Amino acid sequence: MNYDVVTFGEVMLRLSPPNFKRIEQTTSFDANAGGAEMNVAVACARLGLKSAYVTKLGDNSIGHFIRNQARLHGVDTSHIIWDPDNRVGVYFVEFGAAPRTNRVIYDRKNSAISKIKPGEVPWAEILNGTKIFHTSGITPALSTSCADATVEALKIAKEQGCKVSYDVNYRGKLWTPSQANKFTEPASEFIDILITTEEDTKVVYGIEGENYEAVAQKLIDKFGFEIVVITLRETPSVLRNRWSVFAYSDGKVYRSPVYDIEVIDRLGGGDSCSAGFIYGRLKFNDIQKAVEFGAAFSALKHSVPGDLAYVYKEEVEKLIKGRERGLRIER
Repeated sequence: MNYDVVTFGEVMLRLSPPNFKRIEQTTSFDANAGGAEMNVAVACARLGLKSAYVTKLGDNSIGHFIRNQARLHGVDTSHIIWDPDNRVGVYFVEFGAAPRTNRVIYDRKNSAISKIKPGEVPWAEILNGTKIFHTSGITPALSTSCADATVEALKIAKEQGCKVSYDVNYRGKLWTPSQANKFTEPASEFIDILITTEEDTKVVYGIEGENYEAVAQKLIDKFGFEIVVITLRETPSVLRNRWSVFAYSDGKVYRSPVYDIEVIDRLGGGDSCSAGFIYGRLKFNDIQKAVEFGAAFSALKHSVPGDLAYVYKEEVEKLIKGRERGLRIER
């Protein structure tokens, strides 16, 4: 197929009350599609990469709405598996402002993708010629069969000579730290680029250190990752964050600038970073440039409502080069 990037995971219907309303007071919801791996596929496509998204969706209008959102941005959705007997998961997002934080309620149990099994996806065909395969810890957490299907995809990706990018993305509402560790440690032998946070590394791998370099070095020493990427978020308030990206490879440290961001919507922010890093890695073959691109792309995504990154590559390049005209209106 010769894709630049193929991603695999769950995507849900996202419903959120407008204007910072609480769920119990709203009379309407804004509808979006949201899911870590589709977020990455969309962001990569917007950056000009040839991307495909693999998932299993309920064969109904909600599933078609989600498919159409991916198509809108140029993602190849031809490998979606359609299930007439099961549903698309739903999640509700209630946006807050200090001291009330954002809140997420999931309604995803028994979603179509949680029923996926090894052998359903023709991975050897899809990944033939693909440069990077990306998934996250959310996918295997959905069910035992989904975990088995994820391992199948990881193994075939390596057999096809495809680099594997994996975002730890720990979700305590889906599995326990011990369950996450039981899956992730053995799966790590197939991972080339590990994307994580300091907190997720401690929870899933049980690894911590005096600084980020020490944490990354321990991960590489134990599992042999090619690159470890750690996203760094400071949250002085709900609506104002400080955002940066750190990477470690072959004993070298790579850091992005720190961005002061006003947070319109932080969901999908980490996924945008993953996509920006993947783009930079493929485009420039330079980890420092990949780190800078991932940080800038994600910083811009935080200013956009919805999970999907309605961000242009030119905006990212402009931010990196520091040529933006302050915060004046562009005319």
